[in-house]
Amino acid sequence: MFEKVLVGVDGRAGGRDAIALARRLADSPATLVLANVFAGAGLVRPGVGIALADERAHAHRLLTNARLDSALSSGTIVRRDSSPGRGLHELAEHERADLLVVGSSHRAGLGRVLLGDDTRAALNGAPCAVAIAPRGYSCADAQWHTIGVGHDGSPESELALDAARRLARRLEATIRVLAVVPLQPLSAGGAEPLDWTDATTRAIAAERARLAQLAGVSCDVVYGSVSEELAGFAGGVQLMVVGSRGYGPVGRLLSGSTSSYLARHSACPLLVMPRSAARGRGRSGDRSDRSMQSRRSTPCLD
Repeated sequence: MFEKVLVGVDGRAGGRDAIALARRLADSPATLVLANVFAGAGLVRPGVGIALADERAHAHRLLTNARLDSALSSGTIVRRDSSPGRGLHELAEHERADLLVVGSSHRAGLGRVLLGDDTRAALNGAPCAVAIAPRGYSCADAQWHTIGVGHDGSPESELALDAARRLARRLEATIRVLAVVPLQPLSAGGAEPLDWTDATTRAIAAERARLAQLAGVSCDVVYGSVSEELAGFAGGVQLMVVGSRGYGPVGRLLSGSTSSYLARHSACPLLVMPRSAARGRGRSGDRSDRSMQSRRSTPCLD
C-alpha cells in the first residue's frame, strides 16, 4: 500500500518517533526517504553563502546520523524553506510519495500529537496520506494488536477501512470500527425536542444496521460528542485510521473542529487517508520503475 514513504526528521525526538512509525506502516520492500527542511538565510549578501552551506551540510549530517542510528538503507533529501510544513509538502510532491510521516511537536505533552501552526497550515492539502506519530512513540511497544477506524459511511471512511484491512492482514491485527451519532442540537429557544430520544434511537439503530454489513471487523455505535468519543476510542487501539474529505489529508484532519481535537488528544498514531488515495492506486505501476532508481542519497532540493 505504501511503496514510497517520506519521513520528516529534524534532529529532535519527533523525528525518531516518525521513523519508528514509518517502519511499521511501510510495505516491504518499500523506499523510505528521510527528509529535513532547514530555514536557511533570507537574502543573498556577503557571508550568507557560507552560512547557508553550513546549514545545508548540517542538515545532511543530521539525516546521515538518523539513518545510521536507525539502521536504515534509506535515501536522504534536504530542502531550504522558511516553513518546514511547506517544504515537506513540496518534497512529498517531488518524490511522489505515497505517505508522509511526521512526529509531534517537541512542545506537545507526553503521548499527544501537536503540530505547530505553520506546519499545520503548510501540510494542508498534502498530496498523499499523512501519518503523525505521538511523542515518545519510538520508545513505546510497537506491537499493533488492534487498529481503529472512524467510519461514517462516506467514501473517505471506506478508504480508511480499506487501508486498515491491508495493514491488519500484514500485521496480524484486528480491526475495530466506531461510528458516532452526534449530539442533537437544541432548537433556537433552547428547549429539548420532544422526539429527541426517539430520533436518536432510530439513528443509532440505522448505524448499527449499516455497520453490520462490514465483514471481518468488530463494530460499535455510540451517541455523543464526535470529538470526544473518537479521542477516547483512540486510547484503546494502537493505530487510528480516518479519512479526509479535503483535497489533502491534513486539510480535513486539522482544519475541522472534530479532527483538530482528535489530533491534539489522540494518544496513538494517526493515519489519514486522503480522497486522492483512490486516484493514487492507479500510479502504483509507475512507482515500481521509480523504486528501482532509488539511491542512498538524493539531490539536495534547495
